[in-house]
Amino acid sequence: MSIERPQNLAQLRNSRWAVSRTVKDELRANFTQALAQGAPLFPGVVGYENTVIPEISIAILAGHDMLFLGEKGQAKSRLMRCLTRYLDDAIPYLYHPGIPVHEDPVKPITQAGKRLVEDTPAEQVKIGWWPRAERYAERLAPGTKFADVLGEIDPGKLASGVSLGTEEAISFGLIPRMHRGIFAMNEIPELDELVQVALFNILEERDVQIRGYPVKFDLDLLLLFSANPSTFNRSGKVIPQLKDRIGSLIQTHYPSDRSVGIEIMEEQSGVDLGGEHPVLVPPFMKEIVEQVSISARKSRYIDQQSGVSARFSIANYRVMVASARRRGILLGDKPAVPRISDLFHLTGSSLGKLELDMMGSQQMSEKQVLESILAEAIGKVFGEYVDKAGLNNIVEVFNKGVKIEVGDMLPSETYAERLQRVPAAWQKAFEVNPAESLAVRASCLEFVLAGLHATDKISRHQKHGRISYEVR
Repeated sequence: MSIERPQNLAQLRNSRWAVSRTVKDELRANFTQALAQGAPLFPGVVGYENTVIPEISIAILAGHDMLFLGEKGQAKSRLMRCLTRYLDDAIPYLYHPGIPVHEDPVKPITQAGKRLVEDTPAEQVKIGWWPRAERYAERLAPGTKFADVLGEIDPGKLASGVSLGTEEAISFGLIPRMHRGIFAMNEIPELDELVQVALFNILEERDVQIRGYPVKFDLDLLLLFSANPSTFNRSGKVIPQLKDRIGSLIQTHYPSDRSVGIEIMEEQSGVDLGGEHPVLVPPFMKEIVEQVSISARKSRYIDQQSGVSARFSIANYRVMVASARRRGILLGDKPAVPRISDLFHLTGSSLGKLELDMMGSQQMSEKQVLESILAEAIGKVFGEYVDKAGLNNIVEVFNKGVKIEVGDMLPSETYAERLQRVPAAWQKAFEVNPAESLAVRASCLEFVLAGLHATDKISRHQKHGRISYEVR
């Protein structure tokens, strides 16, 4: 049963909302309840159950501001936004014009708020309700100015007769306006040093100096920060005083194994495999897409300080499914099954997401690096799926001059016809994933051929969307 919320200060004082508590106390209480009930703490966040989530839990219980340190695509922003689920559904505030922040009616911090509570009959002091979703704000550090997050003296207010140096003369920025909420600053090493000093003052002294005029009030905030290790650990990027005042450092990481990465990829991609034109994705195709990211994170051609985001796998998975679906629509395949030839469309989703190591790449283009990483990923997964016994029989057939052409727009039936000349390859494809579906068998066949190429057994030539395999 819903409880009617107070609409004025008199009603509030006689209700259960009359007790004031800080944001960190509010988070701690709600999080403790969820922890005791065994509820999912961060739904949708996968792979951090034994590493990151315990550290966040301890930081919440300790009442700490937090820094999320990790490379791009490690769910730092998502974790910060998830903390709002431990805020109350809504909190009361003084709902009157001229009050610059969402004031706690029980404990106002601004002069305007204090005057309203002291000088106005409680029945006439209106109460509004600030919902959970609006109590979170974040900002990207590059380009952020002092006035954006803290405030600036308002010439219009001075012209109206307000005295310089008083809080009434200030137009507040994001941080003061998030009083009683959560504020997150992304990529803090890129933040102007002057703003870093101001954040240090807020963490330590709870005061703000705007153009040399100190304005002191007890801001109630949970402050969150994110950073990449390569910049955060660089000397001079973050002032030591600010580092020292952040209560807990939460170290994020990429998925610990491929299966976790696949789970994240499928969950975050939001791809519907059903519908009028369904798609069936073989397990080895999912593994190859995720292995491309894993191989890229270890490649000497890639700048590892930049990292390879989980968004890389997600974008590639969407493109692979889309390519298969396009074939299904045009050729009437139901369900359509992704093939290795669909992966040659990954250049569109990958180029721009990989930053080359100028020393390691040795003048290789981004496309050439991607092709190398893709071949490595196919070879890795192929080695796990296919027993080497029987591969020589396939290679021997190619040694006799056989040439097999495949492609993302060839009908599945064509594969069965062409592979009559290489029955060993067709049978090996059946071993990879037993299925009577010609579309599945075609996908498995391309996997076997691409694997043979990746392990230097046969050669490959690509032209106008068609790929041919033959002896080297």
